[in-house]
Order: sequence, then C-alpha cells, then structure tokens
Amino acid sequence: QVQLVESGGGLVQAGGSLRLSCAASGSAFGISAMAWYRQAPGKQRDLVAGISIRGTTNYADSVRGRFTISRENAKNTVYLQMNSLKPEDTAVYYCNFLPPMRPWGQGTQVTVSS
Repeated sequence: QVQLVESGGGLVQAGGSLRLSCAASGSAFGISAMAWYRQAPGKQRDLVAGISIRGTTNYADSVRGRFTISRENAKNTVYLQMNSLKPEDTAVYYCNFLPPMRPWGQGTQVTVSS
C-alpha cells in the first residue's frame, strides 16, 4: 500500500514563499503522474499542479506563474515551490497520484496572512 507524507507547510505573510515536499513509499511512484491538491475550509479538494513521469507540468489558473511542481524519481519525492503567496492560497495541501488514489496522506497546512 502506498503511503504519502507531506511536509513543509506553515504560516507565512502574503508575498512570501514556501516549499512543500511529499515522500511516497512503494514502487508506483516512478511510473505514475503525481500532483498537488488543496482543500480550503468549506470547499472541495482541487487540483493545484500536476507532473508527468517525464516532467511535463500543468497548473491551475489560480497558481500558474507562482507555483512550480517538480519531482525526484530517485527519491520518490515530489515538491511544490510556492512563491508570491496570497491569502486565498490558505488550505491543506495534499500530494497524490494523478488521478488520485486512496488513501490520502494527512496533508500539510498552509496559512497565508494578509
């Protein structure tokens, strides 16, 4: 069973930066597209950014140009560099496969103050 462990969240002022990391166990990582998702209070979980096995990326319109997703297949790790953060980026951030699989990890909280 695959385990996903997110880290790197925190409290940051608007305009600041954070780098999220996600460590995945299991052999599926190297043969799967990965993604970051986020869920704000009272809202559904949305796709933020995705990356293919070969590194092709795509982003939600709301984060394009500010966030960068990357992966290190040798370390079974995917990253999300978040710059120019806005209060509306406040959410719990999760990594998962693309499309996502159960179980989800615990996520990491990102809070952006104005």
